[in-house]
Amino acid sequence: MYLATHTKSYNKECETQIMSSNSIENTIDDSSTGNDEIHQPMLLDKQPSQEPVISSELEDVLSDTSLSYFKRLQRATFIELKTLFQLAGPAIVVYLLNNVISMSTQILCGHLGNLELAASSLGNNGIQIFAYGLMLGMGSAVETLCGQAYGAQKYEMLGIYLQRSTVLLMATGIPLMMIYIFSKSLLILLGESDTIASAAAIFVYGLIPQIFAYAANFPIQKFLQAQSIIFPSAYISIGVLVVHLLLSWIAIYKLGWGLLGASLVLSLSWWVLVGAQFVYILASRNFKHTWKGFSLQAFSGLWEFFKLSIASAVMLCLETWYYQILVLIAGLLKDAEIALDSLTVCMTISGWVFMISVGFNAAASVRVSNELGAGHPKSVSFAVVAVTLSSFIIALALAIVLLLLRHVISYAFTGGSTVADAVAELSPFLAISILLNGIQPVLSGVAVGCGWQAFVAYVNVGCYYFIGIPLGCVLGFKLDFGVKGIWSGMIGGTLIQTIILSWVTFRTDWNKEVEKATNRLNIWDNIKQPLLKD
Repeated sequence: MYLATHTKSYNKECETQIMSSNSIENTIDDSSTGNDEIHQPMLLDKQPSQEPVISSELEDVLSDTSLSYFKRLQRATFIELKTLFQLAGPAIVVYLLNNVISMSTQILCGHLGNLELAASSLGNNGIQIFAYGLMLGMGSAVETLCGQAYGAQKYEMLGIYLQRSTVLLMATGIPLMMIYIFSKSLLILLGESDTIASAAAIFVYGLIPQIFAYAANFPIQKFLQAQSIIFPSAYISIGVLVVHLLLSWIAIYKLGWGLLGASLVLSLSWWVLVGAQFVYILASRNFKHTWKGFSLQAFSGLWEFFKLSIASAVMLCLETWYYQILVLIAGLLKDAEIALDSLTVCMTISGWVFMISVGFNAAASVRVSNELGAGHPKSVSFAVVAVTLSSFIIALALAIVLLLLRHVISYAFTGGSTVADAVAELSPFLAISILLNGIQPVLSGVAVGCGWQAFVAYVNVGCYYFIGIPLGCVLGFKLDFGVKGIWSGMIGGTLIQTIILSWVTFRTDWNKEVEKATNRLNIWDNIKQPLLKD
């Protein structure tokens, strides 16, 4: 296309001249070179005549033996870090803002009274977190397939994967809805008082529409991430947060709708987030090659897609629930009030820092899946090292800051010196957790990019639930180390899991993974063979 346009323009300017064969060959070479150098923009629209292409610049630099090793390393590091932080930065913002949306509802409800605070906390951190983890985990299947398809330039399949995942997640939302409907009975069964369970159930009823917003949001989010388009989601999240705060204030304080009004506004805000992102997909030229409209192909191959989605969900949920169990077990200790208060402060700090790791998790998944699909094994290997080291260095810096501020940091949450002293004692355990979270989520992102979800799920079961929790219980209760013992055991489980994932990742033959990615995408083109077959 480019050559024809160039030739036509040339003939108009030089009607009496004949282009030599050498000129034609040079033009073709120039055109090819230009295509190799196309870069995927983060936000700007592409030219209508161009298809998005994963740049081979990093692979070319790593393969250029005419450069010294140090020069190759220097250039490759600059290229990769630039791409990495363009992905991780806005992803961190998106996850933080989405977390703030839910947290702000809880804070606003807390100003209504202690009962309302307890009810919204149970709804958000108990019932809702289960649906969130399951939906986010199942949505990770889109991360694997869309990322690899985008790298392989099978652009039309991205829209199909998006729709297929949305269909599955919407169907999954129906049985999940039953948990919300019978939440009062479930909470009473778990030991909550009738008063708190009734109030929490009212809040949870308003979150039912949020289930299906999750079902639409996470596939859309992964669809955008696979194409390295994350800034728009960050801008949209900022706008939605502002709208959410305004509507929540009106519903709770002006209209007096209480808990139900607060949760309904939260559900509405998530649907606004979904709608805004989908409108962006429809309106932007960025997606002219990856979104071709609704298709009946979304209903084919659902079983194989479901298996990958479930593996993804199990992998993520086992990680998400692990530290929730830590808090529950700590509640069984004698005189657990101080232990729980200090542990809650530590888990809150850990949760905020973890958002940074989640951003690098998303970046790792995108980089690995894109480069595997594009057939760039050296780029994958280099990207894995770069993202892991970057995340670890940031985690190390944060852990050092935490230790330096361990005697004062808790006063941001409470004014009591007893809790502050307890937090200071737990700070070394928190620092170690932050360090491990600087590595483990990144390796999980690499696993998602490669399609290793089922393997990681098995590793998580063994390390978390057969080693970490039992060891924590022995140390905490049998040896009477209390919350420190429980946390030590669970850190041990995470450490073993991190070592296993590190060993597997850095011994991987990336040439074989490129072949597997190619085979996986070919299978999905035909929908004839099992997706998870090696």
